[in-house]
Amino acid sequence: MDDCFSLLWQVIQREIAMEFRKVLALRGPNIWANFPVLEAWVDLGALDKPSTELPGFSDRLIAWMPTMIEHRCSVGVRGGFFQRLRTGTYLGHILEHVVLELQTLAGTEVGFGKARETSETGVYKVIIEYLDETVGREALAVGHRLCMAAVNDLPFDVPGEIARLRKLCQQVCLGPSTKAIVQAAQARNIPYRRLNQESLVLFGQGRKQRRIQAAETDRTSAIAEAVAQDKEMTRMLLRSVGVATPEGRPVYDAEDAWAAALDIGLPVVVKPQDGNQGRGVATNLSTREQVVEAFEAANQEGDGVLVERFAPGHDYRLLIVGDRVVAAARREPAHVIGDGVHTVTQLIEQTNADPRRGDHHATVLSKIKLDAIALAVLAEQGFTPDAVPPANQRVLIRRNANLSTGGTAIDVTERVHPAVAACAVDAAKVVGLDIAGVDVVAQDISRPLAEQGGVVVEVNAAPGLRMHLEPSVGISRPVGEAIVDMLFPAGETGRIPIVTVTGVNGKTTTTRFISHILRGTGKSVGMTCTDGIFVNERRIDSGDCSGPQSARSVLMNPSVDMAVFETARGGILREGLAFDFCDVAVVTNIGEGDHLGLSDIHTPEDLAKVKRCIVEALPPSGHAVLNAADPLVAAMASRCPGEVIFFAIDGQHPVITRHRSVGGRAAFVRDGKIVLADGEREEVLMGLDRLPLTRNGQVSFQVENSLAAVTAAWALGIPSDLIRVRAESIAADIDKVPGRFNVLDIEGATVVVDYGHNAHSLTAVIDALKNFPHKRRTCVYSTAGDRRDCDIIRQGELLGAAFDRVVLYEDHYRRGRDRGEIVGLFRKGLESASRTKEIVEIEGATKAAEAALASAHQGELILLQADAIDETVQWLRDYLAALAARTSGDVIEQVLGETASRCDAEPVAPAEVRTEVMAETPSVAKV
Repeated sequence: MDDCFSLLWQVIQREIAMEFRKVLALRGPNIWANFPVLEAWVDLGALDKPSTELPGFSDRLIAWMPTMIEHRCSVGVRGGFFQRLRTGTYLGHILEHVVLELQTLAGTEVGFGKARETSETGVYKVIIEYLDETVGREALAVGHRLCMAAVNDLPFDVPGEIARLRKLCQQVCLGPSTKAIVQAAQARNIPYRRLNQESLVLFGQGRKQRRIQAAETDRTSAIAEAVAQDKEMTRMLLRSVGVATPEGRPVYDAEDAWAAALDIGLPVVVKPQDGNQGRGVATNLSTREQVVEAFEAANQEGDGVLVERFAPGHDYRLLIVGDRVVAAARREPAHVIGDGVHTVTQLIEQTNADPRRGDHHATVLSKIKLDAIALAVLAEQGFTPDAVPPANQRVLIRRNANLSTGGTAIDVTERVHPAVAACAVDAAKVVGLDIAGVDVVAQDISRPLAEQGGVVVEVNAAPGLRMHLEPSVGISRPVGEAIVDMLFPAGETGRIPIVTVTGVNGKTTTTRFISHILRGTGKSVGMTCTDGIFVNERRIDSGDCSGPQSARSVLMNPSVDMAVFETARGGILREGLAFDFCDVAVVTNIGEGDHLGLSDIHTPEDLAKVKRCIVEALPPSGHAVLNAADPLVAAMASRCPGEVIFFAIDGQHPVITRHRSVGGRAAFVRDGKIVLADGEREEVLMGLDRLPLTRNGQVSFQVENSLAAVTAAWALGIPSDLIRVRAESIAADIDKVPGRFNVLDIEGATVVVDYGHNAHSLTAVIDALKNFPHKRRTCVYSTAGDRRDCDIIRQGELLGAAFDRVVLYEDHYRRGRDRGEIVGLFRKGLESASRTKEIVEIEGATKAAEAALASAHQGELILLQADAIDETVQWLRDYLAALAARTSGDVIEQVLGETASRCDAEPVAPAEVRTEVMAETPSVAKV
């Protein structure tokens, strides 16, 4: 059958042209929604036509998926989507609705979706909400096959696929117990993250985080769990605090078990000494045969067997959270009711058909199983699996009442006597559990145990919550809420302050500056940026860490009190944000944009929609720090759920004056001083001459970055005096902000090291260099190959107007371009050069830098563009160390000798340079 299906599917594949280009899981807030979605890039190919042009398609789909009548779609009425099908809509839109419905039928109800055509004809982005990524991806695959079968008029087993998805959902989604705790946390605005495919969940962030695994917490000790697992140890401890327990002892073989039963007195209970979930437990045993058989079953489940006196009465479970009873249930053992027609096996099958029962703990009830213990219980009652019980006869399948063995529960929370509750709390405390399921056997839970000979038979770690969430009789109890309230006291959300920074340029400097200010509070600050991941001054990862994975790493770090994240375009498009909400969202600029032409982002306006995700991720109590001088950034104010604070160098900018007139806050520069304004009230923070990062205010883009940083700190409520002190202590040196307008003096030449790699940043750097007096100017420059041709050519034009000599290079970041292609595009821009007289082309960033420095003149200004910051900065350190060793001849020569040798090992050979001198055009040297 499987081979037939595989062959059939191969036929379908040949018939169709619809395919997935890629499927992205946007796990955090994204450009489509503030919750997780799949973004499937679907190429319709020859099927880029309305449904009305696909013969029989709509009828087949409606027949297969009739429940989609509830989809209102854009029509806005019940059956709206079916109307769209009949009047004509495209397969991207249809796939969206099919996948949403498949997820809902599988047990994960979702309703958000979109389908948008890209700039490429026939290629759509299909956006689909999901609750579980595994289920969502599988539903997408099933939906694709279903649509193609409907297109090609081929059979498709819709019920079978839905059943398979439902089973998958039960296997991979959170079970009822964990899900209840997660939902309670969500109701209190506590963030969570599932850490594995089981039940390990992290709540909160940084130092405020807590963890659970089902109904265990990070405060549930391993010792307490071990004690609870050891039934004999548990009984000893319970008796030490006056809690009544049944008499019993460990036994070592079947004969010993029968001997213990006779010593204790019949009837007895036989159970594993270290078991759980009722497996291997047999109760109310009165004969040798029963005890021996029960011993063999119990011995299969654990490392030891225990025989206890049987206590008559009902089986109760009391749930203890902290120091109180939060729920109680009377458990009924698995049973069936005879009808005089069906066998026991058939009655069990009918009972197991209840959709609330399943093979996993993902369902409210468990299926009843006919195992060895069940067969013994049946035999005691005179039945076999094939027997037909009389009508209305209650037939026990198990004597113990655990839900995991098919039992049911009746809520009795309101009936628990205070003395019984106190006894259960004492039992949990002496074992050492913060969450415990205490099993009590008593005739009546509303009376003290001592009055009726009631006993505590077990104390369980990681108790199931199912019986309290959806009892067979009675009301649901808020047990998840009780656990969350224990983890997080009233008013606590487990959140740490998060500042996120985005924009086209200035992100890293602003991020580093904000982090520097926040460290002044004495708190531990986690930071991510294009230079790595940092916790305070310690770098724990290197490379470009401006994406969501790095941010999540910081939020998981239990030593972090505050977080500052550089948030790049690529990460937002690829995976969404790493957090659900942030406290401060800073947008530096959009300008002419960058990385345009990638991921269907073609204009600065498109890019602004991506960048504004962080603004839309603010809560009402949050703050957006926006550049008033950039129209695309200023326009984000309308999308901000919280407060907007504008910044700009010009305090008279219309956006700022208008904002202040209605009582808004702003930061700007007046008379060389940074001013913080709250409506009409103003406070002079500090002079630019005390801000070393700005070089006395001469570097305009660093002034903007500084305004953004101090405004973010202001928004967080950091005192002005602390902001001022910290701002005075950060300079644009190679250690604190590497590759961000670092100014060095090297053998009489002034070298400016900067990371800027797009037209907008290059323009800003060139403007800043106008304040330098140097007449001769050189630039060592490159850019990554994933920029548009026109963007690289534009940078060449800017270089040609600002520098006498341009050293162009290519390195390992050509990103799909042929060797020499990037330089060729720069050359096109340089063809119109008004200033450049010499162009040098060199392969390799460090060789280009070395060549420029080796040929530098006294008093020359060199802009050294550091496209790979770590590599460039390390090379520069080695170069300076080697230079010092050559010129000083002191101890430095001994310490840095190897480094100096490496720097001298590959000098730029004159024979490798070919220079063309022309009268009217720039000379070209190729190395």
